Amino acid sequence: MLRCVTIVAALWCALVAVFAPALAQEQVKIGFGYGFAFLPLYVCEDLTLIEKQAKAARLEVAARFQHFASNGELHAALPNGQVDMAPFGSAPLFGGALGDKGAARQIVAVSGITSLPLTLLSNRPDERSIADLKPNDRIAVPTLTSPQIYLLQMQSEKIFGKFDQLRDRIVMLSHPQAIAALADNSGQVTAYFASPPFTEIAQRTGDVHAMLSSSDVMNGKSSFLILGAVRSYVRAQPQIAEIVAKAIDDAARLIRDDPKRAAQIYLNHEPSAALNGAAMEAIIRDVKDEFGSPIYGVQATADFMGRTGELKGSLRSWKEIAAPGLLNSPST
Repeated sequence: MLRCVTIVAALWCALVAVFAPALAQEQVKIGFGYGFAFLPLYVCEDLTLIEKQAKAARLEVAARFQHFASNGELHAALPNGQVDMAPFGSAPLFGGALGDKGAARQIVAVSGITSLPLTLLSNRPDERSIADLKPNDRIAVPTLTSPQIYLLQMQSEKIFGKFDQLRDRIVMLSHPQAIAALADNSGQVTAYFASPPFTEIAQRTGDVHAMLSSSDVMNGKSSFLILGAVRSYVRAQPQIAEIVAKAIDDAARLIRDDPKRAAQIYLNHEPSAALNGAAMEAIIRDVKDEFGSPIYGVQATADFMGRTGELKGSLRSWKEIAAPGLLNSPST
């Protein structure tokens, strides 16, 4: 009888050992859009970097990635639980963070994704700064909530003393539309605030030159995309939030150390008629240090939005809206 009990106990222990990891497995659902800025997430997905970081922390975590066609759909998916994390520009992040300050659904920063440099291009040879823009000039931006809008406003505040000085000259065009309009020199668009790889594509046109960069406005790096989550999720899953940030740093290391492989990963997800592997690799080499979990320039952006009355509340420090794992990072 004792021997039977011992055998049964041993079998039970074996079954527990086999099935416990599956039963204990957590899932993190990450939503994102389309574009070069999402390269670290493509790398995390293809190389299962979140799962690897989780195993190093003795956790079983499965990452699930979901594409969304628009930022509106993506950001709506976060509070309703369709995804656990989603990327934001700094301004939309602040809107979610301060609009629901203290609430369980408040948006907090989990990790940086990229600080890709943004460049204001012009096809007018006599225009070298926004002070040279004429009343009939038109400036193309991808969306009216893009980081480019806020950079223009911040630079306008510096140059003109009015943040909305260029408001009537802004038009919303997709990147391909803006490049085509800039290249045809018809006057529909005379300036375009671009991001890689569209900056490089647009500059193939001989008459196009840079007028302004994001680093000029921000006096250094500024975050282009930040991964956010609702505060209740970060409180419930603090380890997963830290694991995702570490995985993004792993992805950033691969991008920095092996641009050729990073280019292949990106083009496998988003094939390009305009850029082959060698061209994409060259672009990645130019911006290889612009990926990772630190966030940059967020306090300056929040202060600006506070001055213009766009924020519902005040932000004394970016740390108020950061997950615990970011607090010791070299963020600003």
